[in-house]
Amino acid sequence: MKLNREDALHFVAPHLKQSRYEHTVRVTDTAMELAKKYGADLEKTELASILHDFAKHKPKDLMKRWIMKDRRLPKDMLSYHHGLWHGPVASVMLEQEIGLSDEDIKSAISCHTTGKKHMSVLDQVVFLADYIEPGREFPGVEEVRELAESSLEQACFAALKNTVQHLILKERTVYPDTIHAYNDFLHRTKEQVK
Repeated sequence: MKLNREDALHFVAPHLKQSRYEHTVRVTDTAMELAKKYGADLEKTELASILHDFAKHKPKDLMKRWIMKDRRLPKDMLSYHHGLWHGPVASVMLEQEIGLSDEDIKSAISCHTTGKKHMSVLDQVVFLADYIEPGREFPGVEEVRELAESSLEQACFAALKNTVQHLILKERTVYPDTIHAYNDFLHRTKEQVK
């Protein structure tokens, strides 16, 4: 499976609403800037970014069936908000849809909604681009954009910290992978300061 930018955007467009397609283009452009700055594989970054929201508008029941039937998808995710499901589900759906087999790309797509422990540079680039793309406007995003200029890990940590704080203030559950990612980046960034 080899798709260039134009082919991948053409493939994903019918699966997304117009606003989500425009978000996808902005995420891809942002991710490519981050990849060049922090040394992620450009080809993989572009494809992972274009495909990251492939399952975003799939019916909730369909995503639930995928989670239940595919042994690789964590069943505990069903106990958390369905907005988290589309990343992991897309990573396995795309195997069937376009023969996606690259584990690095699948990982970046899968964890872009939650983060996870030991995120690769590619994982971080897609996760962060989804958080800071220019269409995003919410408290704290500008600070994360500024951090992204100097440190990928510091920016990911700030994004995770904002997300965890937001969920706690709203008295919502926090998916364990997000907590694991937060703890991992806390350790990483403290090591950078020493």
